[in-house]
Amino acid sequence: MKKENASFEYEVFDSVDSLPAADGLLLEKARAVARKAYAPYSNFFVGAALLLQNGQTVTGTNQENAASPAGLCAERVALSAGASLYPGVPILTIAISYFNNKTNTSLSPLSPCGICRQSLLEYELRQQQPIRVVLGGMEGEIWVINEVKMLLPLFFSGTALM
Repeated sequence: MKKENASFEYEVFDSVDSLPAADGLLLEKARAVARKAYAPYSNFFVGAALLLQNGQTVTGTNQENAASPAGLCAERVALSAGASLYPGVPILTIAISYFNNKTNTSLSPLSPCGICRQSLLEYELRQQQPIRVVLGGMEGEIWVINEVKMLLPLFFSGTALM
């Protein structure tokens, strides 16, 4: 028997003001669009903003549904919108933010759910270049991860299906 280790590093910033300008702007877009989410059941509002290689920004919000689990996460809405509006244009960075409308707080970053991690990874593998991930609440510290693969170290890919 042998043991293996899967770990990764990420950057931690104290606030949006300490981020590089492009990341700060993208996170602010994710924060703003989160307020437009449709989350009447969970009251958990999520916004995602993509920065594309052509300089365009595309956003998405979570969309809940009474027939749970038929809702969509903000990350997948943004990915679908980006691929529809700008087919074949690589994603450079995704920023994700949230707030809980019950407590009206979000002071720390949250990572995407498993389905969103797999969906983001699919885009990263397809475009053959990393997608940076910027995670933050409405205030507080921010995490920056240099590629989606880091969020899913033992990932499943389409190569297993061939």
